[in-house]
Amino acid sequence: MIICHCHAVNDRQIKEAVTNGVISVRGLHRELNVGNTCGQCLPQARRVLESALMQISEPPAKQEQSIEKAA
Repeated sequence: MIICHCHAVNDRQIKEAVTNGVISVRGLHRELNVGNTCGQCLPQARRVLESALMQISEPPAKQEQSIEKAA
């Protein structure tokens, strides 16, 4: 889904940027020019960013279960 129409940035690009170390809207601005022109994308970009950050901070359930079984 396109998040920033001015620079044709989609949600996958934002998620990839998070995987590569971006942790803030300011980082998205530097890496992908999100919010650089009109700013209408900033609320949605922030939601995608926060969701992606939450996904990488939570341990995968399957890994957690296999660790418990091994112990």
